Amino acid sequence: MASPVFNAQRLLCRICPGLRGVCGLHTTSSCASKDHYKVLVVGGGSGGITMSARMKRKVGARNVAVIEPSENHYYQPLWTLVGAGAKAVSTSRRSTASLIPSGVKWIKSQVQEFNPDKNCVRTDDGKEISYEYLIVALGLKLHYEKIKGLPEGFNYPKIGSNYSVETVDKTWKALQDFKEGNAIFTFPNTPVKCGGAPQKIMYLADSYFRKTGKRSKANIMYNTSLPVLFGIKKYADSLWNIVKTRDLNVNLRHNLIEVRPDKQEAVFEKLDNPGETVVFEYEMLHVTPPMGPHEVLKKSTLVDEAGWLDIDKDMLQHKKYPNVFGIGDCTNLPTAKTAAAVAAQSSVLDRTISRVMKNENPDKRYDGYTSCPLVTSYNTVILAEFDYNGQPLETFPIDQSKERMSMFYMKADVMPHLYWHGLLKGFWGGPGPYRKIMHLGMK
Repeated sequence: MASPVFNAQRLLCRICPGLRGVCGLHTTSSCASKDHYKVLVVGGGSGGITMSARMKRKVGARNVAVIEPSENHYYQPLWTLVGAGAKAVSTSRRSTASLIPSGVKWIKSQVQEFNPDKNCVRTDDGKEISYEYLIVALGLKLHYEKIKGLPEGFNYPKIGSNYSVETVDKTWKALQDFKEGNAIFTFPNTPVKCGGAPQKIMYLADSYFRKTGKRSKANIMYNTSLPVLFGIKKYADSLWNIVKTRDLNVNLRHNLIEVRPDKQEAVFEKLDNPGETVVFEYEMLHVTPPMGPHEVLKKSTLVDEAGWLDIDKDMLQHKKYPNVFGIGDCTNLPTAKTAAAVAAQSSVLDRTISRVMKNENPDKRYDGYTSCPLVTSYNTVILAEFDYNGQPLETFPIDQSKERMSMFYMKADVMPHLYWHGLLKGFWGGPGPYRKIMHLGMK
């Protein structure tokens, strides 16, 4: 049964229709559910765990639940270094049970259906769970199967992908086993999470081949569906200089459509010449898969035409259902999908929900802040930070478009610690995570 406060707010919205935009409740009938929570979080990734911790402090642990089927949670930004042999995959893993805030209910299931008109969801075991406020933090789905020959091609050697815990070690094995020929790195024709990662592993492979005396035998290729190397010109200019200096080959508007692992061949379509394809032999292949929203979200009424959660880009509140909110990769926010973006979004969303719960208009805006630490070797990083408009939004009083050792150690050692002990505890967020580090250092 819904709480008295819930029913009172619904009544207020009916009496005063003009308040519906701020009252935070969709006013159609609720589902008949014995399991009811003031705040229901769908997804136990970066955004979901972070917001469950924040909501616990706001409404009390017993009033918050998280729906997440996975036993383990991974700090995925570390997988770039795992694929290059610089970190062990085990260092990126924690049990989900250890991360769910104490007292918050962990519902170990998958959501099978969203019913925002009745303020409830249905899980894969048939259970209906109702809510007053819903936070959708589902992340996105990898679609290796959209490339012909995958995922079964990963059973062959010389092919890996840093985007899955099941294939990231295969990248490192392919690097170690490389002898002579093409080392190919791909970027798909879809939105992706951590858009810099597909080329980070290329720079690390170049460094590894130089360190092991194999560079002269390697033809390193970056085949990307994009028309640019990187979307922000300031950082792209620096990356192009690295590409030229290190003799790396970049093929723009090339999209991987097939892998023939038995022949060690990769087939690409030329996006600017429809119907034209080109085949490359490879000695090593790193695949970045196509990605998209989860099917359960796509078939709901919560999404835009492309299937992403349809939220206001400033307030992170759903455009149709005022008691529904979103964070992270599952949303249609026009910014890069990164953990740093989640950190920045979390404080805005916290404020938005607080205001909505008080029947007040949201007053804090998300500026699109995101960050991509572009790993360019085993000890250097270009720290890209930017906003919705593609304008640099940098933390440090230095030229962040230059490769720096200090930024590498921040990426490799400082950020994981802050992720586990800061962000996921709900204590870290705001304008930008790197700014938090600088502020701490100045105290």
